[in-house]
Amino acid sequence: MASQPSVQFIDAALFCTSPFALSYADPYQKWLIREHLLSLLQYFPSLNLSMDTFFHNDGTTVNILKATGDLQVSRSTPKVHLTIWLHQNYPHIAPIVFVSPTSTCPIHRDHPFVDPNSGATTSPYLLSWLYPRSNLLDLVQNLVNLFSHNHPFAYNSAFSSLSHPSKREALDRLSCMLHYDVAAIRAETEEEIEGLLALQFEMVKRVDIATSMMIGLEHEEKNLKRRAMDLTDEADVLMNWLGGEEIEEEEAFEVVDKESSVMLDSLAADMSLEDLIYALDKAVERGVVDFDVYISQVRKLAREQFVHRALVVKLEGSVM
Repeated sequence: MASQPSVQFIDAALFCTSPFALSYADPYQKWLIREHLLSLLQYFPSLNLSMDTFFHNDGTTVNILKATGDLQVSRSTPKVHLTIWLHQNYPHIAPIVFVSPTSTCPIHRDHPFVDPNSGATTSPYLLSWLYPRSNLLDLVQNLVNLFSHNHPFAYNSAFSSLSHPSKREALDRLSCMLHYDVAAIRAETEEEIEGLLALQFEMVKRVDIATSMMIGLEHEEKNLKRRAMDLTDEADVLMNWLGGEEIEEEEAFEVVDKESSVMLDSLAADMSLEDLIYALDKAVERGVVDFDVYISQVRKLAREQFVHRALVVKLEGSVM
């Protein structure tokens, strides 16, 4: 049975009418809370009761009861320090439970039911809370069993083997195993996703390169088509200029006047004499022609070439 001081504290806290009264408004609710707290302290006398202000996530504050203390969940593991807040709508709303780490025993970062940052506890019993089936004493007993199998301060994947586990204990074990299985699958999935993202990035890069090459080839194809059309047009112009008939090369170019004819003849003679002088140079190098004969012929050809070049210069001057 709960100690007399604990009973006196509960009665004074629940039925106080001062400005510091708790946020439990319904008289029947207060009697239920009193009954549940007395049952809890009877089995867990190490818990201490107090009143305090609780801050909800939406910013509202309430004055409610809380039970704090250390629970010895097994002989071979450290004690677990709990803080259990009784919600202002308890027992219809589940209590709010926190695990407090110590300097030597931090909360395991991969624990399935305890948040490593805040210590908030979301056990299956709390998640499935339903009054009157659920109550404060059964909650703490469930936490003791749960933490004995999976301590919040130490990773332990091997559960204690019980010959006849209860349905609740079996569900808790299953929840733990499912949590670790999901964590392992999530890690493998994330690794696979990273690999697929890297492959996708490489494929996108290759697609960009191929697209750039295709654009370059299309531009080149357009340029070639345009060049082919230009050549076709130039060929049509040339065919039209030639009259579309087969004619001799000499007939394709017609001199328009006498001066042009004389200039064309002089240019042709100049080029012929230049070729002849070049041939004499090669003949002298090979020893086919004597040097004296070479000098005599070159002088003669040079004078003739000079005449033709002078005539070309004269005709060009008259044209300009």
